[in-house]
Amino acid sequence: MKPLLPALKEKKRYIVFEVIAEKFDRARAQSTVESECLKFLGEFGIARSGFSVISDCWVKNKGIIKANPKYLNEVKMALSLIKGNVIFNVIGVSGTLNKAKQKFIKKEEIKNATR
Repeated sequence: MKPLLPALKEKKRYIVFEVIAEKFDRARAQSTVESECLKFLGEFGIARSGFSVISDCWVKNKGIIKANPKYLNEVKMALSLIKGNVIFNVIGVSGTLNKAKQKFIKKEEIKNATR
């Protein structure tokens, strides 16, 4: 079977967000993001948007979500509708994962997180 041509592949965008909370728990924040986006978008919307929280890219209180460019606004809306003692603030959007890390997550934070 031949590989897909680049024009036929699904495009991706990476949303960098920040969690503002008194007590930050990475696993709880990730499960909250996934469940609230599932509530807002539904299973069909999640499938069409290609939504996924990238678990490797958590640095301190910042995380990265992968989504389809057509559904960026819906994913941002789902993040803003999360209720509780937690605030999810969207920092920015990038086309590549490396640029998202370089632009929105400082290099010092990345070095300290890997140690």
